[in-house]
Amino acid sequence: MRRAAIFCVLSVLCAGIFAGLIPFRVANADQAPGAPAASGAVAVAMKNVEFHLTDNIIVHVATLNGKMTSTHGEIPVLDDKRSFVLDIDSAKVAVSMTALANDLNDYVFAKPDAPLKKLNATTQGQLLVVKGLLVSKGGIPFETDGTLSVTPEGMIRVHTQKVKALKLPVKGLMDMLGIDTANLLTTKKVEGVTVDKDDLILDPSKILPPPELTGHLVSIDIVGGQILLGFKSSEGPAKQSAVVNSCPAHNYLTFKGGSVRFGKLTMSDTDLELIDSDPGDSFDFSIDHYKDQLVAGYAKMTRRGGLCVQVPDFNKVKPNGNSQQKGNPKP
Repeated sequence: MRRAAIFCVLSVLCAGIFAGLIPFRVANADQAPGAPAASGAVAVAMKNVEFHLTDNIIVHVATLNGKMTSTHGEIPVLDDKRSFVLDIDSAKVAVSMTALANDLNDYVFAKPDAPLKKLNATTQGQLLVVKGLLVSKGGIPFETDGTLSVTPEGMIRVHTQKVKALKLPVKGLMDMLGIDTANLLTTKKVEGVTVDKDDLILDPSKILPPPELTGHLVSIDIVGGQILLGFKSSEGPAKQSAVVNSCPAHNYLTFKGGSVRFGKLTMSDTDLELIDSDPGDSFDFSIDHYKDQLVAGYAKMTRRGGLCVQVPDFNKVKPNGNSQQKGNPKP
């Protein structure tokens, strides 16, 4: 029972952190190393994590430092992904073509009246190739090839080089979309996507599911068939110290300071570290199913009163919360 209670608390914290790529803040000179300033924010750090924003939208977080802050003036609630914002100080994130296609279909253009449907994404060298159906034109198939760059405001610019509709060349993106469809995008009826002449402008904070991720995008590249994103603080150079881990780990999620509510419990002066129990591969973590992962893991208290939680990968946990890995202690 004691272990189940610990897991419940840990799980809530974990969920909040992953939900959006996590945040963190500077410590005062008289604070413990790695603790956030007394602002209520929860310092967050991640390393080598496959983060499930949804069951089908998964991003790889190579590294991340930031803070998690409430959107309602209270404390973040991990069971409500819209109750907090993940404010990134620095991060390196990779998005696969599968994750991008799922995000476009299941989130960005998921509304019934969205102008584009059945989208598919691939890469050809440094080109992003997107295929799909133009619903506003009777469902005709289209294909665009474009390059990716970052605007001074930290947005993603997709510069179209080739456009085809019904496999025939089209003058440009605007010509293919037409005034009505371009208007639909420009008036922000499709969240996070606008049109600038023949380019699409994507807002990184709006094109992914909650929690909202803020931070300044500074780089974007296509490497090995994935889109690599580099973030820095939107408030300029980060001034805070890095979060200090108490538990030895290769792949992890760490939360320090502030308060977080999960379920019926609230953790104050948060000191929680979720550690991949199988460091041989990335830490596969699902915010929507964190309870199953925590129940299948086990925890150890540190001398400072914090918790080190060994957590199995989500893709190695059975629906009943039992780990499929051999040698793990049973709850």
